Amino acid sequence: MNKSCSDCLNKCEKKESILKKKCYEINVLDWLSNIQSPFEGQKYNIVEIQFKNNRKEFFLNQEKIFLDQGDIVTVETKSGIGHDVGVVYLTGELARLQIRNQTINSKTFRKVYRKSTYKEVNIWKYFKKKENTTLFKAKKIAKNLNLIMKICDVEYQGDGGKAIFYYTAENRIDFRKLIKEFAFYFHTRIEMRQIGYRQEAAKIGGIGSCGRELCCSTWLKKFKSVTTNSARYQQLSINIQKLTGQCSKLKCCLNYELDAYLDAIKDFPDFNRKIYTEKGAAQCMKIDVFKRKMWFSYIKNPNTWFRIEVKKIKEILEKNKIAPPLEELSTINTIQKTELTFKDLSI
Repeated sequence: MNKSCSDCLNKCEKKESILKKKCYEINVLDWLSNIQSPFEGQKYNIVEIQFKNNRKEFFLNQEKIFLDQGDIVTVETKSGIGHDVGVVYLTGELARLQIRNQTINSKTFRKVYRKSTYKEVNIWKYFKKKENTTLFKAKKIAKNLNLIMKICDVEYQGDGGKAIFYYTAENRIDFRKLIKEFAFYFHTRIEMRQIGYRQEAAKIGGIGSCGRELCCSTWLKKFKSVTTNSARYQQLSINIQKLTGQCSKLKCCLNYELDAYLDAIKDFPDFNRKIYTEKGAAQCMKIDVFKRKMWFSYIKNPNTWFRIEVKKIKEILEKNKIAPPLEELSTINTIQKTELTFKDLSI
């Protein structure tokens, strides 16, 4: 849905041209827009509003104002002081489907006041333009006070009545002097909000090693803890430089396929168990989860690996329980001998 320059976030300025551009992009497709709802008399009155850096919240359209995707609206603030301005992101059935997957108390929804007036939109644009200069000034003030912190972003309330400063820090920070300085220079209410390094990367944005825009800055809103075990279960080498993202933390995408791997290895024998043959004991060196095969090597000769199916390994382990070792790995028909050409045997 194209909006004219007077109704969008940034003003397109082109000399000697009357071309109108789409300045504020909505990266969601309303695939229900042309489908008539069977509950036309009971339209869903919750809408999702987008603010700066893809921050989205749900609001109650109590007055049943006709809202379409991309409309600029004036909404209630958390403190109840003043108002905020945002852009409608989802409406109707799409908003209902989106909120169904989230644990949100419907009693906490704030209200949509109205579609923003021309004056409110101009004030909103003014403070949006002011955010960059405020950020640079805030960083300079924090540096002069010798505070060990990093101010990542600044977000003004729609009416300019409050400024939220997002920051990251390792230790606790004493903000008493800092807030006094901010209030003196910026003449507004100040709120300091600490975020994690993943949230910082989401606000800044960027391109990942996959060549696509960062998940955290587009669609990923809930951050789960990621450990090196996620890489080990997927048989990835523990190379920190490759496994870490732009936030210097382990990549969130390491968890995407983890459940599939965990389900696949449930039927595998314990990797730490050794098998015993006439030639000696052998230990597991590597596994192929989806081909259901395991690589074993003799403890005395770790540079030669033997590939064996999981079913055969289970048979050998059962024989080890009731009888002495009767066969060598090299006599098993399903084994393929492989000579290693590298020194690093870590998984």
